[in-house]
Amino acid sequence: MADNAPIEVIRSHQDGDNSDRESSRPEPSNLQSQSPGTAADEKYKSDVPPDGGYGWVCVACVFWINAHTWGINSSYGVFLSHYLSHNVFPNTSALSYAFTGGLSISCALLVAPLATHLIHVCGTRFVLNVGVFFETLSLIGSSFATQKWHIFLSQGVCFGWGMGFLFVGSVGIAPQWFHKRRSVAMGITAAGSGLGGLIYSLAVGAIIPRLGLGWAFRILGIISCVVNLVCGNLLRDRNKAVGSRLTAFHLPLLRRPEFLLFLGWGVFSMLGYVALLFSVANFALSVGLSSHQGSIVSALLNLGQGLGRPFVGMFSDRLGRINIATLLTFLCGLFCLVIWVFADSMGVVCFFAVLVGTVAGTYWATVSPVLAEIIGLRDLPSGLSITWLTLVSPCTVSEAIALELRSSDSHGGTSYLRVQIFTGFVYIGASLCLWLVRGWKVGELERAQQRRESVAGTRPFSSNIAGNEKQDQPATVSSASATETMTDAQIWTPFGLARRMVALKRV
Repeated sequence: MADNAPIEVIRSHQDGDNSDRESSRPEPSNLQSQSPGTAADEKYKSDVPPDGGYGWVCVACVFWINAHTWGINSSYGVFLSHYLSHNVFPNTSALSYAFTGGLSISCALLVAPLATHLIHVCGTRFVLNVGVFFETLSLIGSSFATQKWHIFLSQGVCFGWGMGFLFVGSVGIAPQWFHKRRSVAMGITAAGSGLGGLIYSLAVGAIIPRLGLGWAFRILGIISCVVNLVCGNLLRDRNKAVGSRLTAFHLPLLRRPEFLLFLGWGVFSMLGYVALLFSVANFALSVGLSSHQGSIVSALLNLGQGLGRPFVGMFSDRLGRINIATLLTFLCGLFCLVIWVFADSMGVVCFFAVLVGTVAGTYWATVSPVLAEIIGLRDLPSGLSITWLTLVSPCTVSEAIALELRSSDSHGGTSYLRVQIFTGFVYIGASLCLWLVRGWKVGELERAQQRRESVAGTRPFSSNIAGNEKQDQPATVSSASATETMTDAQIWTPFGLARRMVALKRV
């Protein structure tokens, strides 16, 4: 195993896996006598992503699936503004409408474990087609809704199921095709939700006054069905090539502090993201803008997401995935506190929408690459499954919290000051969680370097002839002890962690 240690360390650095948890991989020469599980270990160890080829077709397909799932869901801010201003469903409170938007996202995340299990049993294509069915059913069904519970079930629960199956079935495919360009590929796919949000926010804002609410839903249902059906059946995964563990819950992950902090990053990010995404259109009304201008503001927020996410991916690959995710999450909170709070005209609101849009969806653009850096590609499906389930609660309550935080100003209007402060600080809290993960990751890289030095120090003595073994043995022990690797407890010591958090390192 000593001769293989440098390979293990390099593989750990590339995929973000903790090398001490993978150090027991077998030698290639014994592959035929290994169990199926051990053979999968060896396959993962030797797999090299093609970094292109058919992977770019998969990137394009996931891009358009995101545009017709998360993009359509992003237009809910326009629907919400219409519901609140026209009293579409009588005796329905603003809080109920807010839960509908959050419900779609939370249901999408709630079905993640089931979708992951079905991928293992029935395959990716089956799960994607199930998602197309539920999403089409939800949008067509919403067009005939006459009571508030109809819209809860259709636009909330059923749409969430469809979006969940499509999202879980597609989100892990692009990382399997890329290594050096992984974040760029993920940035492009994540930009689909921004472009879709831009298109459908403007489209819904134009269709509802002209054709009515019902036809707005029907048009969305027909278009999304065609696009998702084509893209879902063109996608091709590499689950067997990378030896993916398609278990819904790999519970040992929950014993790793870095993974728990990663979940904290997601929880705080979603509390801010959903509140921002669904509030900005109605916020425009609170500062005296029209419903049409509100839809434009919502569209510009999604435009910012579409423009920003590919650049997020590009800079992540060059400057470090955890570095960029931490910095941009913090900037989003800062923009909310120093720009959104003072936005009171169409120009400033539009400027804020575009600017904050470039960084608001950083989580979705970087979640898979960052998690791959933390737990590795093999456990990525299970880690994502746990992540989506963890995000159910914050996604459900975020917009409801935002609407409850609204207050009446001195002129009898609605003030979003407390919403703006809440959104800013939860984003800053999210960046702090990931900053701590960065300190851990730098420690992991230092430990990997120590292992390489340890192997380099012991290797010259492994070929000693029998007559010199006793003479050289003390030198071997001395070399190994001089490069003794850090333990997990040492990595998490407060002083060492703080030092690594501010270290200039590409992680």
